[in-house]
Amino acid sequence: MKARLRYFLHVVLLVACGIVLLVSQLPAEADTVRAVRIASSINPVVADFISQEITSANNAGSAAFLLELDTPGGLDSSMRDIIQNILASRIPVIVYIYPSGARAASAGAIITLAADFAAMAPGTNLGAAHPVAIGVSGGQGGMDETMQAKVVNDAVAYVQSIARQKGRNEEWAEKIVRESISTPATEALELKVIDLIVENEAALLKELDGRKYIRDGNAKTLSTVNATLTFATMNWRQQILNTISNPNVAYMLLMLGILGIFFEISQPGVILPGAVGALALLLAFIGLQMLPVNYVGVLLIVLAVVLFVLEVKVVSFGMLTIGGIVSLVMGSLVLIEGSEPYQQISLAVIASSVLVFSSFFLLALYYVVRTQKRPTVTGIEAMAGERGEAVCDFDGEGKVFVHSEYWTAVSKDDIKEGEAIEVVRMLERMKLEVRKLEKEESKPETMEE
Repeated sequence: MKARLRYFLHVVLLVACGIVLLVSQLPAEADTVRAVRIASSINPVVADFISQEITSANNAGSAAFLLELDTPGGLDSSMRDIIQNILASRIPVIVYIYPSGARAASAGAIITLAADFAAMAPGTNLGAAHPVAIGVSGGQGGMDETMQAKVVNDAVAYVQSIARQKGRNEEWAEKIVRESISTPATEALELKVIDLIVENEAALLKELDGRKYIRDGNAKTLSTVNATLTFATMNWRQQILNTISNPNVAYMLLMLGILGIFFEISQPGVILPGAVGALALLLAFIGLQMLPVNYVGVLLIVLAVVLFVLEVKVVSFGMLTIGGIVSLVMGSLVLIEGSEPYQQISLAVIASSVLVFSSFFLLALYYVVRTQKRPTVTGIEAMAGERGEAVCDFDGEGKVFVHSEYWTAVSKDDIKEGEAIEVVRMLERMKLEVRKLEKEESKPETMEE
């Protein structure tokens, strides 16, 4: 009897474990739509964040993934990473250009084409996806006509293949690349570029409920009527990296880094400025690698620093300083050479940074020059000008009392004991050259007995 009871308990335990295992494998978020908001340029950090969230939504078995977009565009490589993850997603991906007044330009427009469901809020627009080369010189100025044609044709083929796969307007897709056209929401709906126009997220989920999408050649139905939106945000690391990819932030970090390193070199041992400067430079380089950097601009900024430092060593009557300021301004203006506004440094930021940077160097140089012009107060050079009195009569060489010490001295004057003398200079073997002071000159130091 006991053996049968033990056997029965084992069976029950195994069945319970199996039920728990099966339940754990069921979709945990079948009534949840995972969502992210992107209101910045498309860069590697944003691409990594979106890709992670799409993967998480798929693993969690969410009903769908929602990408809210308000972007001026971004890097081609980052855009392609996002689109690859959208096309590989097992759950439907919704791209919603939101809120009113938002846009999905350039890379954002192509990402919208790749969505299973594309929606726009009233008063939004998308398009203007003409490719812009990002490299050493920025823009397309560094490419010849043949290379430009290759880049454009490649982009056209890419967007047309996406539009064809998602059943969207291929002709419009070609025009946003070749002609950089931008289309408002109402016209985009008429041209079958998007699927619907809705006011907010709640209306979006309501309108999408029951719509069909294709997976593995099979039509599936989207169910969102009772779905709950769950928004994800970037972690602290991603937020920092996304912030420093802003041209203005990267530029200010570059300026701060140069100031910190310069201060550490000029005042060795302080440590903190050097540590802060090194960290700022590293962060600036991370940010700049995501932007169309013109390295001539970097060299001009470095040249400005060199000219400021040389002002201390070379008598130029301020010409090196003027040259440094001009070099700094020119370097700042051409440092980021993107054709898009989001790839450019604000003129106000450049003006204020150059003003602060130049003021710091001019102030530092002023104190350095003033310090160098001060009379020496220690060492051998400091003895010149010291006063004392003769210990004995001498004509040529004798003893004097200067600076609370007895010294061997030589003089061209005939000096009597007790007469006031002044040190002309320090000679070899710790001898002083002195001269006799006239009575109207200052009183000498009194000799201690």
